[in-house]
Amino acid sequence: MHVGVDSFVSTVTDPTTGHVVGPAERMEHLLEEIALADRVGLYSFGIGEHHRSEYYDSAPPVILAAAAARTERIRLGSAVAVLSAADPVRVFQQFATLDLISKGRIDLVVGRGSFTEAFPLFGLDLADYDSLFSEKLELLLRIRDEEEVTWSGRHRPALVRQRVYPRPLQDPLPIWVGVGGTPESFVRAGVLGLPLMVAIIGGEPRQFAPLVDLYRRAGAEAGHPPERLKVGLHVFGFVAESTQAAADTIFPGWLEMFTKVSRERGFGRPNRQQFDATAGPDGAFFMGDPDTVAAKIRRISDQLGGVDRLSLQMTNPRLAHQDLLRGIELLGEVAPLVATA
Repeated sequence: MHVGVDSFVSTVTDPTTGHVVGPAERMEHLLEEIALADRVGLYSFGIGEHHRSEYYDSAPPVILAAAAARTERIRLGSAVAVLSAADPVRVFQQFATLDLISKGRIDLVVGRGSFTEAFPLFGLDLADYDSLFSEKLELLLRIRDEEEVTWSGRHRPALVRQRVYPRPLQDPLPIWVGVGGTPESFVRAGVLGLPLMVAIIGGEPRQFAPLVDLYRRAGAEAGHPPERLKVGLHVFGFVAESTQAAADTIFPGWLEMFTKVSRERGFGRPNRQQFDATAGPDGAFFMGDPDTVAAKIRRISDQLGGVDRLSLQMTNPRLAHQDLLRGIELLGEVAPLVATA
């Protein structure tokens, strides 16, 4: 199994000093984090896409281009690119260009996004949430697989024998589908034979086993070989010297993030008891010392019938830069422990 990091590039207030990290400083910190992940041997680093005041990741390809220039081995990608709100032609051009800059180290993970701000921002109707994604994914795959494209749909002007450049170094450019918990999303990825990135932000990971099985069955019935049906996990967590240290370091920022989201969506206010339960042996959060995190990764992989990749999302608005760097170093110790899982 491959292990990496995902980041939403959150705004940060230093928990010790109260210093509010400005946008330029936060970007510099992010690039240091990615460079360190490369040095300690992590497999990948993904950048999310949000259009909210608490995140600085509204333009992932720009960030990834800067990261590509500072790294040598690590794979770089989206986590996820909100394809529903984008033009597939431009998305392909941007990530194909990134693939050339990085010399073939790009993964494009596309999804519908967990927030809705992009829809009014780009003049789209939220009622078209699913049809936008389905149609744009179809076009994106057509562009990837055919240099000359003729295509028509509901949400974008038709293409008639159009050629889309540049072409990426990787052939084909890896395109993953990011999914939440709807069976239809798992089936669609399986039918298309696309690798799957499952976002697990709550509950118990083993509860996703029936959906992963559904994905694999749909892929097999569509005629795709098992090795093409890869499964990745996007999970929340942190690695520290001990499980208690990891939880204490992460909790204040977690409480801030999820209090805001809960207020927006009408949920009850989260608390430490909920956090500790979710961080337990069977919970969705992967946190602890390297051995503890590695053991949990291996156990969850077994429960899901095998996992090819796990990306630890360590975005946190109350996490000091030095603590995050240390967390990345320790995650580098986890990677070899699960390499054969």
